[in-house]
Amino acid sequence: MPPTDLDAVKDRLCQEVDERADLLVDVARQIHANPELAFRERFAHDLLTGILAAEGLDTECHAYGLDTAFAARAGSAGPTVAVLCEYDALPGIGHACGHNVIAAAGLGAGLAVAAMAGELGGRVAVLGTPAEEGGGGKVRMARRGALDGVDAAMMVHPAGADLRRMDVIAIQQLWVEYHGEAAHAAAFPHKGRNALDAAVLGYMNVAALRQHIRPEERVHGIFTEAGDKPNIVPAHTAAQWYVRAATMKRLHALAERVHACLQAGADAAGCRMEAEWKDPPYADMVDNEPLLDLYAANAERLGRHLRDPDEFDLRVVGSTDMGNVSHLVPSIHPMIAVAPPHVGIHTPEFAEYTASEGADRAVLDAAKAMAMTVADLWLLPEALQAVRDAFAEAGGGVDPASGPGR
Repeated sequence: MPPTDLDAVKDRLCQEVDERADLLVDVARQIHANPELAFRERFAHDLLTGILAAEGLDTECHAYGLDTAFAARAGSAGPTVAVLCEYDALPGIGHACGHNVIAAAGLGAGLAVAAMAGELGGRVAVLGTPAEEGGGGKVRMARRGALDGVDAAMMVHPAGADLRRMDVIAIQQLWVEYHGEAAHAAAFPHKGRNALDAAVLGYMNVAALRQHIRPEERVHGIFTEAGDKPNIVPAHTAAQWYVRAATMKRLHALAERVHACLQAGADAAGCRMEAEWKDPPYADMVDNEPLLDLYAANAERLGRHLRDPDEFDLRVVGSTDMGNVSHLVPSIHPMIAVAPPHVGIHTPEFAEYTASEGADRAVLDAAKAMAMTVADLWLLPEALQAVRDAFAEAGGGVDPASGPGR
């Protein structure tokens, strides 16, 4: 298909999004007004699947063994591109990560390309992926076949600027319990073994470790149980830890060091420690550069210039199960501005911006840019081959989700 025809296709895809603009903005606002935690996103699931089914997509609710996951498909031949929707919220601060915007933008892109899939000879899968905030919905879905036959995957995440990428680092959660021996803290302190001391000493060991880890590595934790009364030597305490590193390989090495620090606290206090590495770990993100270039060019058509975080004093560092997806199929995870650069994600202030006019514009622009990128993959064999070649060169196709797993 000549470039002029591709331009006409892209104009029509943008028109498909514009025709649904009121619907898409309403979806983003409704999900924002009804925040739901991981694996409980029933309102969002029902809202999105109802629209997809009404638009004629083959829609599977409660997909891949997850009550709030879904898969909607259109097209019968050609390359398959997955557009991913997230819609879970954070405790206390709601959609401070902007998943309502992600969901509505993914819906818009999916509906636009589905309307032209038969004509253009491509296939689209709109995947509803629950529990990004710690539950690993994408990993669980991928393990059950959600990405089988998918040639590329994409989603767009809200931020304070239009960026080519998020600095996605690997993470695994560690839950720890300390078991000591209760005693009267005044009458018989020598008979006790203080589980709180074990937890505190472990915490201090990790604090000392932080001085000697890489700049991009992170270790942070909280106590979730710390005893009952001051005059009872605590017999049981608990803590939750997040361990992050640039890659899965480095995560494994750092996890060993963190575990040793926490175990040393138990040994010093004469207590016993139980540690559980939570599955699944989240992998680092491997952005597919040819695919990202396609998306960036399409965003430019809409007046959005994507900047490289290395050239702009704004880096969004975090972890997401989209990283795991990027190891399995060629993927991108660009950022779209909904707030000023100084407003960080996961804050109450950012949550306000994800239901603003800026967020409304981001929903429509992200939907259009993704839809046009899908068209590139469908209609330009050389572009799809470049995406595949880059993925192979990066060593893609290997499941990264085998973590420390003690």
